[in-house]
Amino acid sequence: MCGIAGIFHAETPKPVDPSRVERMCDALVHRGPDGAGVWTDHGVGLGHRRLSIIDLEGSPQPMHSVDGRAVIAFNGEIYNFRELRRELEKDGAQFRTSGDTEVILAAYQRWGLDCLEKLHGMFAFALYDVDKRQLLLARDRFGVKPMFLSKLSDGGLAFASELKGLLAHPLIRRRVNPTALDAYMTWGYLPDSHSILSGVEKLPAGHFLLLEQGKPMPQPRRWWDIDFTQRATGSEADLSAELVHLMREAVQSRMVSDVPLGAFLSGGVDSSSVVALMSEASAQPVQTCSIGFDVASLDETSYAQDIANKFGTRHEARTVGQDDFGAIDELAGMFDEPFADASALPTWRVCQLARETVTVALSGDGADEAFAGYRRQVFHHNEERVRSLLPSALREPLFGSLGRLWPKADWAPRPFRAKSTLLALSETGEAGYARGLSVATPEARAGLYSSGFASALNGFRAEDELIQLMANAPARSGLDKAQYADLTFWMPGDILTKVDRTSMAVSLEAREPLLDHRLVEFAARLPESMRVRGSTGKFLLKKCMERYLPQDILYRPKQGFVTPIADWLRGPLSQEARAIASSSILVQSDWFDAKKLAGLADAHISGRSDHSRVLWQLLMLEKSLTRLGVSG
Repeated sequence: MCGIAGIFHAETPKPVDPSRVERMCDALVHRGPDGAGVWTDHGVGLGHRRLSIIDLEGSPQPMHSVDGRAVIAFNGEIYNFRELRRELEKDGAQFRTSGDTEVILAAYQRWGLDCLEKLHGMFAFALYDVDKRQLLLARDRFGVKPMFLSKLSDGGLAFASELKGLLAHPLIRRRVNPTALDAYMTWGYLPDSHSILSGVEKLPAGHFLLLEQGKPMPQPRRWWDIDFTQRATGSEADLSAELVHLMREAVQSRMVSDVPLGAFLSGGVDSSSVVALMSEASAQPVQTCSIGFDVASLDETSYAQDIANKFGTRHEARTVGQDDFGAIDELAGMFDEPFADASALPTWRVCQLARETVTVALSGDGADEAFAGYRRQVFHHNEERVRSLLPSALREPLFGSLGRLWPKADWAPRPFRAKSTLLALSETGEAGYARGLSVATPEARAGLYSSGFASALNGFRAEDELIQLMANAPARSGLDKAQYADLTFWMPGDILTKVDRTSMAVSLEAREPLLDHRLVEFAARLPESMRVRGSTGKFLLKKCMERYLPQDILYRPKQGFVTPIADWLRGPLSQEARAIASSSILVQSDWFDAKKLAGLADAHISGRSDHSRVLWQLLMLEKSLTRLGVSG
């Protein structure tokens, strides 16, 4: 796991100053504290920061191919590199190292762009073909590893693993992109289609960009997608056996490491499944770690300890106190762009704990998206049944009227919080799911924006991107479309961004075995009844893990990392919440209506309403933009 950065001049090749590339890489030192390198040629410069995981001494980067005709800067891990190496050696390829980086070079020289399909792993790399004067930028299927891009005023293209790497280049302008701001206020993160700064983009997951000197800059091209249009056949027993086999292969392939390796263990289904399969494959006790909370209703460490005892792991646990809010400034610095998933804080803490004993940690991320483990997916599946029974001409006036009249009862038990469900049922399945995923609905955002900012959006609505994505998804059903949206939109923007930044902040490599693409492709072919059964999501995955895990692990209600932000914003952070409406950059920029922000903070602090998610969003936005030093 590493950090990369570089500059490429396509239309008019110009010399690249090595010191500029070096400064960009220096901003990423946390991603690669074990080594650094810069290579430049006419019109191109590649830089690399290394976190040594495989072939600790023998794979410095940027790396040249054996014949010197290709150069690469690579961030990630290729889990099938040994199999690919053997295949390439049969075709006459020669290797000087024992790592995976040189295998990518040889694979590109043997298969060209088709090499991407052969790579099993997580990656973002820049590969320069000396003879063709082409630069290939590529990102893995799910977007585990990031890549930021920016077209420069001098005609060049700068790229880096994180925004802070780009910002080390003097030609990057720090001006906020209005549509990105609306996207952030909608989702609480920025999807691949947006960056907070105008002129900065992200190479989307599963895409590549092929640039050639002397030619205009092209658009990124998709090289992989998830297909939900096929359905697997077979009995539950047969499908369960195939699933266990795929999970076992995925876990074992990610246990290859030349440095200490362990696992995150929350006590939930997914991380417990990974630990169970790791223990099965390891002669030594697995190193595991978990984070708990000093609030009993939020703490799951007892379940994690039960799993640790069952599989005899070397387990470390630590408690995060309610006063951990003091770290949010540092958290904002990790992400550069505004990021409001409050579980980032405990995720960072568990990464810190893991790094005390290991350099690589396996996680359970990806299973909920692939196997329909989220409550929202189950709800959507059931809502789609209601939509199929009633024509839209009846649904829209009936549920829409009820939804608008129903009070917004954040304080009430879940069955009585029906407003969002009723409004969702009045809409199409795609629009309803977008509403359910959003932190702030179009109506809520309209009530916060200033009239000037609303006009600047020129009719843009962030939800429309997700609605269009779902409408065009390679899918059969509403559940398929929801999962497709989660895997291609929500997961790279939120979950994988969170894990990448918090793990890399402490120089820890996080690996996601349940995002093995063969496993996800299998999940996408499953009949709906094997994903959702009644009110149970991840049905087949839970069923096949019954041989490993106890019932209370498999079938208790899902919780996840929960942070007490509502209490923080009524207590120790209440003054910061009030300041959002008076002295923050958000008001000074005239993006928001100051009176509306003040009313939002007062209603929450007094306990009349729960506006914690939106206030947390605004607080993290203010901290992020202040650190970036942006202008409106």
